[in-house]
Amino acid sequence: MPPATLSDSPVIIEAPVIVEVAVNGATPKSRNPHVPRTVDEIVIDAVACIDAGASIVHNHNDDPVLGTVPTHDPQPYIDAWRAILAQRPGTILYPTMGGGGPHTTIEQRYSHIPALAEAGVLGQGLVDPGCVAFGGTDPDGLPADADIVYRNTYADARYMFATCHAMGHGASISCFEPGFVRVALAYQRAGKLPPGSLVKLYFGAGGLACADDGAYPLSFGLPPTEASLDAYLALLSPDIENWSVAALGGDVIESGLARLALERGGHVRVGLEDHAGSRQPSNVELVDELVALCDEVGRPVATSVEARSILGLPAAG
Repeated sequence: MPPATLSDSPVIIEAPVIVEVAVNGATPKSRNPHVPRTVDEIVIDAVACIDAGASIVHNHNDDPVLGTVPTHDPQPYIDAWRAILAQRPGTILYPTMGGGGPHTTIEQRYSHIPALAEAGVLGQGLVDPGCVAFGGTDPDGLPADADIVYRNTYADARYMFATCHAMGHGASISCFEPGFVRVALAYQRAGKLPPGSLVKLYFGAGGLACADDGAYPLSFGLPPTEASLDAYLALLSPDIENWSVAALGGDVIESGLARLALERGGHVRVGLEDHAGSRQPSNVELVDELVALCDEVGRPVATSVEARSILGLPAAG
């Protein structure tokens, strides 16, 4: 069903919730000792999160997202995902990718994703349909004197969408700013959004973000507030049915954003890639907290079979 606007609040939806866990990102163990970094740690953590209620697992390997490395090695993903799928078949798995620039091409930095599909472990492809400037703030509170951009042009997005179509995979569509949603909408309205896609609305919670060059305050994205979600839902409705929220550099549950999304038919992402705050939870604890909130709101948590059906992804082979 189309997303409800917040002016209609509260609209309680009883459809199952797709719980995603982003288990590591660039978060180092120095920031949270619970974060899984090795293949074996990722497998153990992912299986525990799936048992707690997650049906989508997103992880990074140790290839940088920013910088000068042109490709991501598919093998660490394959090693982890084969072990995960052997224990929990049907789980929807997807990776990250490196940003663009003169050091690489979209064909190079997206090459691991068809390789993962060929290996039979890819659950969704990935589309990042825009650019994000990183760097945080200086001591005066001004945008820092940084020259770091996670770069994805319209041409790059076209290649990602086309590749997902050719692979027969839906896409995890990362929306860091409202303009990213407009790109996804253009493909949806043209009938070129890959079936099985999920639009992810990433809200900048203002805490620390981790990237390849360290940690710094987040300085992008709408804040995780009711007004911000209202703005996104106004953009989405009625074209995009499946959408999810995440609070980058904060806590999607403590902020109230998760409850708002659940009440309006959305799905939710948690995990140590995104989480920041005074405590050091594990990924399983974050999934448990979200599952408890789903129960409180009155929405069941989707199994992997149900998540695939909701999204329109093929059943697991």
